[in-house]
Amino acid sequence: MDIALTYIYGIGRAMAAKILADTNVDWKTNSDDLTADDVNAIRKEIEDNYKVEGDLRRDITTNIKRLMDIGCYRGLRHRRGLPVRGQKSKTNARTRKGPRRSVMSRKKK
Repeated sequence: MDIALTYIYGIGRAMAAKILADTNVDWKTNSDDLTADDVNAIRKEIEDNYKVEGDLRRDITTNIKRLMDIGCYRGLRHRRGLPVRGQKSKTNARTRKGPRRSVMSRKKK
């Protein structure tokens, strides 16, 4: 069951285990075998105590926007689409920079 909860944006393995412990649901149960009471308990626990899905995405987006607005180093890196947390970017960082743009060498006449 702990793996099934990780499909919710913002819930990882550790948080899923904590939610199941707080609701007294066995982590070995299949998600198909849960009773309606178990599902409601898990849903209520997540709604009351955790920020997930849309709210979490909105908060992250506003935090990044705030960094860009104040013009700090991290905001500039976000704006330019480069790695934010100090990784080298001379040879790597293809995930952030996108596919390589080849530099065409000029043909000699």
